[in-house]
Amino acid sequence: MSKMGDMAASIAELRNAAAAINGVADWLTEALSAKEPAEEAPATEPMLCLEEVRVVLAEKSRKGHTAEIRSLLLKYGADKLSQLDPANYKALLADAEVLKVAT
Repeated sequence: MSKMGDMAASIAELRNAAAAINGVADWLTEALSAKEPAEEAPATEPMLCLEEVRVVLAEKSRKGHTAEIRSLLLKYGADKLSQLDPANYKALLADAEVLKVAT
């Protein structure tokens, strides 16, 4: 056989070996996934929206906590609710919840 023929045969053998390895990997993946239950992703809390926060803060304000609400907004770096980073909504509501207990 010529060098080119030998090389072609070697390439074909490599491709067959690769296909066999892929077949074994697929079989192992299927076998393992059938035996082990899939891990559940931790449940994430739904993000609060601006309107939900606004409703709670408006109620607090009507109960006489307007100054405290304004201070809480400043604590989280906002002059008004619409400027507040949504990542801070939950913490702001937690702080506002304490206002209910104080009355």
